[in-house]
Amino acid sequence: MQDAPPLLVFTDLDGTLIDHDTYEWAAARPALDALSRVSAGVVLASSKTAPEVSALRAQLQLGAWPAIIENGAGVVPAHTHATPDPDAYQQIRAALREIPDALRQHFTGFGDLRPAEIEKLTGLSAKAAAQARERAFSEPGLWGGDDAALVEFKAALRAFGISTREGGRFLTLSHGKNKSDQMARIINHYKPRHTIALGDAPNDVEMLETADFGIVIPNPKGRRLPELKGEAQGHIIRAQQAGPVGWNTAILGLLERLDL
Repeated sequence: MQDAPPLLVFTDLDGTLIDHDTYEWAAARPALDALSRVSAGVVLASSKTAPEVSALRAQLQLGAWPAIIENGAGVVPAHTHATPDPDAYQQIRAALREIPDALRQHFTGFGDLRPAEIEKLTGLSAKAAAQARERAFSEPGLWGGDDAALVEFKAALRAFGISTREGGRFLTLSHGKNKSDQMARIINHYKPRHTIALGDAPNDVEMLETADFGIVIPNPKGRRLPELKGEAQGHIIRAQQAGPVGWNTAILGLLERLDL
């Protein structure tokens, strides 16, 4: 087993490490290089699927580290491009067919869309949109109903053991595991001296609060996250800029603070 790293960084992707609209991450390159120089690990933690995250992990040269996929519902191990069994996803789609039409009509999941429609909705390339549809554990989608109907929709899904999570863009259905659940397992395996987590949305909150230091990246298109546990004590920091620019500045600042 490799030596314990001095630092493990757990990072959301869309709106955090990569730009919400352009999907570019080049502005974070200085901080990624600095992390590499101190032998820190970077664990991608996203709502994206195994094929999507594996492709990004290769681009970022982070294949030596595991990646958390589908909002924490699964993990792609280090040094592999394994495709998970889609049985859990099929169970979610089956549950959607069982709930009342009056509620179901308000939710449009990726499984209801053709790849070209996902491409248009997300701004992804055709290849990436097809990968986004290769789901194994969770179903993201858009909610078009009011808040009262959403409460009923969530209750109907809970009867099938399915929970819901609000991200920066989509409402995601899964069997309950979240990013911090997988984060705890990875920390237990690698035993780093320090941990940092970065995110911009409600589905990142547990991860942000679990790390030694959580960095909230502002999301101009989403609701501001409320004050988080540990923020008053300085364990939660709010970046000043969105996306990879804010990510870069915040990581470089924390590396200096940690004397790394």
